[in-house]
Amino acid sequence: MTRDLSTRILHADRQAGVEHGATHKPLHIATGFGYERAEDLAAVFQGDRSGYVYGRQGNPTTAALEAKVTLMEDAVGTVSFATGMAAIVSTMMALLQRGDHVVASRFLFGNTASWFNTLTQMGCEVTLVDATEAANVEQALRPQTRMVFVETIANPRTQVADLEGIGKLCHARGIVYIVDNTLTTPALFKGKAVGASLVVHSLSKGICGHGNALGGSVSDTGLFDWSSYPNLLPAYRKGPPANWGLLQVRKKGLRDLGGTLSAEHGHRIATGAETLMLRMERACSNALALARWLETSPLVAKVHYPGLASHPQHARAAKLFRHFGGLFSFETVDGIDPFDVLNALQLVIKSSHLGDNRTLALPAARTIFWEMGEEMRRSMDIADSLIRVSAGIEAEADLLDDFGQAFETLEMTK
Repeated sequence: MTRDLSTRILHADRQAGVEHGATHKPLHIATGFGYERAEDLAAVFQGDRSGYVYGRQGNPTTAALEAKVTLMEDAVGTVSFATGMAAIVSTMMALLQRGDHVVASRFLFGNTASWFNTLTQMGCEVTLVDATEAANVEQALRPQTRMVFVETIANPRTQVADLEGIGKLCHARGIVYIVDNTLTTPALFKGKAVGASLVVHSLSKGICGHGNALGGSVSDTGLFDWSSYPNLLPAYRKGPPANWGLLQVRKKGLRDLGGTLSAEHGHRIATGAETLMLRMERACSNALALARWLETSPLVAKVHYPGLASHPQHARAAKLFRHFGGLFSFETVDGIDPFDVLNALQLVIKSSHLGDNRTLALPAARTIFWEMGEEMRRSMDIADSLIRVSAGIEAEADLLDDFGQAFETLEMTK
C-alpha cells in the first residue's frame, strides 16, 4: 500500500524502531559513543559498520531527522547541518577544488549570493546567469564546470528557474545539479522530478515551520553518477558509488567544517515537519489571496507571486509545483515608503525570517539585500520599494483585514 506523504512523515520515526516505544525519536545529547570492543570502534570510524563516533558527525536524533528528509525528498540519503547556509557552504567546500567553475542563478537569497562571492576569493569561478532560461546556463558552461545551483522559487522576487531544462542539460553534461528546495519544500515539489543531483534545504523555514530551530540539509537523489566525479578522495570511494558524494560531504563538509545540527534543534525540526503538508496548504492559500488583493490596490506598482497569471513563469510553476508557495513580494508606487506600509500593519510581524506559522514581512532592499549594494540589487531586479511577505497560517480574513486597514491609513495620509 502506498500511503500519502503526510501519513509517511507522521510515522517516519517508528519505521526504524524507537526506544521504549516512544512515538517520537528521543533526544540523544551525548557527545561521544562507546563500544565494547576497540575493533568495533575502528570499524565505525572506517565506515565498515554503522554507528556513531562523535557528536560533531551526528547522533541518533539527527539521523532520524535525516531519514525523514530522505523520505520526503525520495532520496537515497541526507546529511543535516546547523543551518541552511552551513549545508550549502559545506557541500561546496567538500566537492569543489581550486580552479573549478560553478554556474548559479543570479536571483538568489542574499546570503547565498554573498557565499558565491567568497567562493570566488577561494579560487573557484562563479558565473551568475538568468536561470529562468536553460539556454543562459548552457551558454555559461565550461570544461571546468562542476556544478549548477538554482533555487526553485527565488527569494524575494519569486522568479522560477527553468528547472526541467537545466536538469536535462546537467544530466547530458555530467554536471552536479543542486536545487535549493527551501521555498517550495517537498510538500509542493521534489528536486528529483527535474533531475537534481542534490537537494538542499534551510530546515529552519517551512519544514520546521515554528520559527524555533535552525537547521539545514543536503539530500542525494541517487541520480548522479559519482564514479565519474573527479573530486572525490580515494578514502570515500568505497561501497556503492551512489553513496560516495554524500559520504564526502559528511566527512569533509560536516566533520571538518563542524556545522553540526544540535540534537535539540533536530528534534524540534522533525516534530515541526509532521504538520508540513497542512501548514503549506494554508500558507499557500493565504499568499495567493493576499497577492490577488494587492494586485488590485492603487498603492501597489507590482506584485511578484508565481500563483498570479501576471507572473512571467506562472505556467511553469503551475506545471511543476503542487501549489505556488507561501512567499511573495510587492513594490509600492512612487511616493509610498515601504517603511510606512510595514509600520501600518498591525498583525503582520516585521521580521527577517520566512516559512513561519506567523505572517512576516520586511523591506528587502534596506535589510537582507542592503549589504550587496545598489548595483547588485539592480542586477537581481530588487527595487528599493520591494516588500517581501512570508504568509503564515492565520485566518485569511484577518490577514486581508490587516492589509486593508494599513492601506486605508496610507491613502488617508497621502
